[in-house]
Amino acid sequence: MSWTESDSSIFGEIADVAVPRRAEMMQRIVAAVPFARDEAFRIVELGCGDGRLASELLGAFPAATIVGLDGSESMRDQAGARLAPFGDRVRVRPFKLESLDWWDLMFGADLVVASLCLHHLNDARKQYLYKAVADRLSERGALLIADLIEPAHESARRAAADDWDRAAEAQALERPELFKRFLDARWNHFRFPDPADRPSPIFHHLVWLRHAGFAAVDCLWMYAGHAVFAGFKAG
Repeated sequence: MSWTESDSSIFGEIADVAVPRRAEMMQRIVAAVPFARDEAFRIVELGCGDGRLASELLGAFPAATIVGLDGSESMRDQAGARLAPFGDRVRVRPFKLESLDWWDLMFGADLVVASLCLHHLNDARKQYLYKAVADRLSERGALLIADLIEPAHESARRAAADDWDRAAEAQALERPELFKRFLDARWNHFRFPDPADRPSPIFHHLVWLRHAGFAAVDCLWMYAGHAVFAGFKAG
């Protein structure tokens, strides 16, 4: 199974409640960018969705440019509209995460960002991609990832499921119908595993990033089975 336009439609409806502490997650990514505010650098974003993270990055770094890649036509349309004020600093393009035909876009990139999409790859493909990114990034470059992760123990899995539900309910206080939609869609992977989702433990990600050639790797944030983690080319 793979991500469909129906999935994009559902996610678009409930994203504000379905991603635990979404604003905090994006802030952690922006804070981890290893470049000064006024530096010019090139970003490639995998799974740019509706362009929210790209907008945060471009706003925080006014000399940066970004190529946003997404497999959903509806998401690309939303991203294009949201990012239009940034003019020629932005390109939004289609891609298939599991293919290789977009990898050349990463040659010489300074920052590769992957937001809530790599859990659709199996472990071998994640490792293959990490190596490809490390080989293509500039010397000061970084790979920043926000994603679903697999708890290493059943007790941690139960805690992640509970935290996710609580976060969704809290974020839906002003629109309780969205929490109902979240529950009806069975979006909490730790309660309703989806074969299209293949999250991996955070420890595995960090080991894979180090083996791929990143000099420094770290977990920067974690909550409700979601994490922000990174590989930096320079230690």
